[in-house]
Amino acid sequence: MQIKPRQHLLDIWQAIARHSFDGGKWVWGESGGSSSVADAERLLCVMYPATEIPTFRLDDPDTTQKDVERALRRAGGRMEVPAHLVTALTEFMERHTAPDGTPVFAGGHYFASEDESRDVSPEQRELGVVDSFSMSVTLCLATLGFLKVYEEKTSRGDVKEAITRLREATTVRLTAAMVSLLRSFAVNVFDADSDQGLRLRRLVGEGRLAERTVMQQFQRRFKALRATITESLVLGVDVEERIKDDNQLFECGWAWGLVRDAPKVETGDEIGVQPAGAADSVPYLYFTVVALDGIQDLFSDRTLTLGLLTPEQQKLAEALRLRWEITQQYWSGIARFDSDRWPLEDIPWRTTGQELESEYFSLSVAAILVHDLVRRRATDDDLTRTVTVMERLAERGRVTSRVTRDDRAVRLHTPGVTLPLQGSDGPGGPPLLWTMNDFSAQLLKRTIQLCELSRNITSQDRLLRLAEQTFGHLWQRRLTDGEGSGLWDDVGRVYPETPERPGALSWSVTERVTECMVAARKLYVQQPIRSAELAVLARALLSESTHLFGSEQMEPAPATDSERGRALKSIEIRLRRARRILDEQPGTACALTLSVLGELDTLAQARGAAAQEV
Repeated sequence: MQIKPRQHLLDIWQAIARHSFDGGKWVWGESGGSSSVADAERLLCVMYPATEIPTFRLDDPDTTQKDVERALRRAGGRMEVPAHLVTALTEFMERHTAPDGTPVFAGGHYFASEDESRDVSPEQRELGVVDSFSMSVTLCLATLGFLKVYEEKTSRGDVKEAITRLREATTVRLTAAMVSLLRSFAVNVFDADSDQGLRLRRLVGEGRLAERTVMQQFQRRFKALRATITESLVLGVDVEERIKDDNQLFECGWAWGLVRDAPKVETGDEIGVQPAGAADSVPYLYFTVVALDGIQDLFSDRTLTLGLLTPEQQKLAEALRLRWEITQQYWSGIARFDSDRWPLEDIPWRTTGQELESEYFSLSVAAILVHDLVRRRATDDDLTRTVTVMERLAERGRVTSRVTRDDRAVRLHTPGVTLPLQGSDGPGGPPLLWTMNDFSAQLLKRTIQLCELSRNITSQDRLLRLAEQTFGHLWQRRLTDGEGSGLWDDVGRVYPETPERPGALSWSVTERVTECMVAARKLYVQQPIRSAELAVLARALLSESTHLFGSEQMEPAPATDSERGRALKSIEIRLRRARRILDEQPGTACALTLSVLGELDTLAQARGAAAQEV
């Protein structure tokens, strides 16, 4: 199924307007407010495209396009929608702010109990989670950019007052989310001979490298990174002294929430109370990927151009950027530890901290690798090998291959992969679980990002085919009836043997599909890959057509409004266009010059026929 990001985003917006707006007012529904993650995901389905895609802008009613206005008709007219969004965003900030003014990042109903006989306690549901920190960063940046433009376009005094209050609340929440991300970063140091050390050595050695060789390569590969962690990490983390010992192994990334005993971050902005952490200082691949996605929005071109960060937030952003780079380098190094055969190519990935294995974790490592490939402009070999990994994951996850009877791969999608949250049983309740059921959406997002990065025609063609197959799989999973009609996620439409799930509407999957459409738009607006072979052919065709056109102009000049005169003018315009785009679009230049050559030949034949008649 071809990905048409504009049309598909309009379909999503129409479904959201039908579901979430009643008479122009945002309706949270029964689950509204019970999870800051779900509520942020829901708002981002509108706010993310509205701030990332110029043709979907809602902050300037005079530029709202007709099809966008039609899609959001249930939310109000083009002059009303921005004001209604201000109201909805204000309600979100209020719902997820404690009475003392401290922003709350509660996981809420996204937390589940590991012990079926015990319910999650109210205190546990209020625990902050990295998903919420990261989503809040993205949502707050989108909101601040939206308000910056809309404030200049509205003349309503009540709306301007609401914008001022919302901007203040959004700034506080953004700072609090950044501080929380700093305090959730974990560096786990362990002995090489410990159980976790043995698991890591087996993971990267793949049973082919001697233990001594593994240790030597680990020491050499991560020596500079170890020094950076030791000397440069500040704000919100206490790094163990043991990391300086080359004989110690380590992992870094984000825990599931605030790390226990993480020091408070000193900041000049008032963000209320910085709560004590509960999470063990153990990185999780899933939460690391989520954090990386949110952090990169802090130094996007849009954030920098609009000047959305305060001086205090810029300091926090630099600290987060350092962690962003360290984490990418570490996991990219682990994923490609042995150049002959990458550990990432040994699917499924086995986590060393939680002792779990799943294709989902392979996809998480691949996602981090994609981040790193984008950052350092990867080689064609790295890209080609990563493309193969993505294709294998799609096949193993039964996204592009046939489902068998009692297929265990279906569990990737429903009920999903569950993570035990280490340290979550502290606040008077059972150990908690976190479930990820967005494998297909994550696969699509990383495939599109790789496709945007690739400048190799063969690799990009493979990625485009994979992206279209994955999107076709996801598009079938839309809900067809009920309140969430047109949104996600009805897994049973693709895997009929799966049991029906009550409350199938998933804002997590819906938001990720929305992100995929934004990423697809970025892919299509960039210049196509330049073919060196086509460029050579285009130059030869242009040379011949230019010569023949010059010869044609040696004939008696026709009247400007005659058929031959109009033809010559058209040929001149097309040749000029072909010459201008030759380097960027050699295929289009070929097409233009071929049409010119055909028309010049027609003129020559007509002239020859006329001469014979005479």
